[in-house]
Amino acid sequence: MTKLTLGSHPFLLGFDQLERLVERTAKSGNDGYPPYNIEQKGENAYRITLAVAGFAEEDLSITVEDRQLMVRGRQAEENSDRMFLHRGIAARQFQRSFVLAEGVEVAGALMEHGLLHVDLARVMPDSIVQTIEIKTGGQSNV
Repeated sequence: MTKLTLGSHPFLLGFDQLERLVERTAKSGNDGYPPYNIEQKGENAYRITLAVAGFAEEDLSITVEDRQLMVRGRQAEENSDRMFLHRGIAARQFQRSFVLAEGVEVAGALMEHGLLHVDLARVMPDSIVQTIEIKTGGQSNV
């Protein structure tokens, strides 16, 4: 019996990248820190909000590489003589990743009241109609 995968189905030509994308998403097991929300702001607009209390703008970085949005936080080491009786506010570094769909781009980021907002927009491509020339006699376009 042959295992039929998404990328090998005869009607889904060129979708092998989608299968790799699903595998990459499943492997990015985040530990739940920092907590976040994802909301739809409009028909083609989204917002990811991360709770980053205690982090300054310079402690955070946002990058997009290969359709993967990475939000990283790293606080500078404190060399103070503070003694905590209880420490409930997390001050550890983090890395949170989100896989973006084709055509979704980062529109901007805003930090307010301990929340980092990352705005996303889906760019709608122009509809293109392409006419393919039919040749005769064994000529190939490839």
